[in-house]
Amino acid sequence: MREVAGSSPAATTIKSITRAPSNPSQNRQDFSGFDITLPSQLFSAPKSRSGVRVTSLVDTFLFSLHWIHLLSAVLWIGTVYFFNFFLMPFVGRTKPEVRTEVFYKLVPLTLPGFRWSSLVTFLTGALIYLQRLTAAGAPVFFSWPYGLAISVGALLGTVMFLNGWFIMHPEQKVVIASATRVAQGGQPLPEAAASGRRVVLASRTNLLLSIPTVFFMGVVSHYPSIAARSAEDSLTWFWIFILVITGAIEINVLTGVHGVTKKPLDTVAGTLCGGFILTVAFYLLFQMLL
Repeated sequence: MREVAGSSPAATTIKSITRAPSNPSQNRQDFSGFDITLPSQLFSAPKSRSGVRVTSLVDTFLFSLHWIHLLSAVLWIGTVYFFNFFLMPFVGRTKPEVRTEVFYKLVPLTLPGFRWSSLVTFLTGALIYLQRLTAAGAPVFFSWPYGLAISVGALLGTVMFLNGWFIMHPEQKVVIASATRVAQGGQPLPEAAASGRRVVLASRTNLLLSIPTVFFMGVVSHYPSIAARSAEDSLTWFWIFILVITGAIEINVLTGVHGVTKKPLDTVAGTLCGGFILTVAFYLLFQMLL
């Protein structure tokens, strides 16, 4: 790519992204020839006079931000998988006294790491997202499949974060308080059963959402043919479908504890099937509407 004299690499890159199509009647932007490794093109370090690229403080900060984001995400999503793949099945099969010990001693140990790793993931992810949005510019970013894929992943990750902090955590405190009373010889709290059910529904919903979240976060770096394709003019319908589907999934968690729409979340297998179906549905929307 040839740089214009006096222009920064970022500005030149953005100009190349938003260049006018060769056919004026074709009202779309062509990203098919653009390398999707956005950080290397927009956020790379400046060159010295000898032409050697030098590491800048910005590069170091961005790398550290991505590193912390990845580490915290591994801990957060790993805890979600631990709860759903191992802890919940174990609790469902064990004796009542052992179940009480699990909620009295084991679960409280996992909650701080789960909560704070999700917060760190959310905050670092928000900084990375805003930095890329600012560097590319909103018109380019939101018409670029790369930016749209990141935005879908960020939306689903945000829903997962909110589920953990504002549904799971308050309800888990009730379950733990009830288990503590039982362990000390008292009676369980009457509301503990309903709280436990809401924790399961929220946790299973996060498991379901984690599948398309990881897909769309990974697609931008490991699936060039989708992230570097041409963007067309169906963004409104794309986001309507994405928001309606995501909203329906979240309403299912917020309303009641039983019902036909909650049955797929009763098992890990049903939840995983729902997650893969959701991923395929979002992918088809990506292919058909963009």
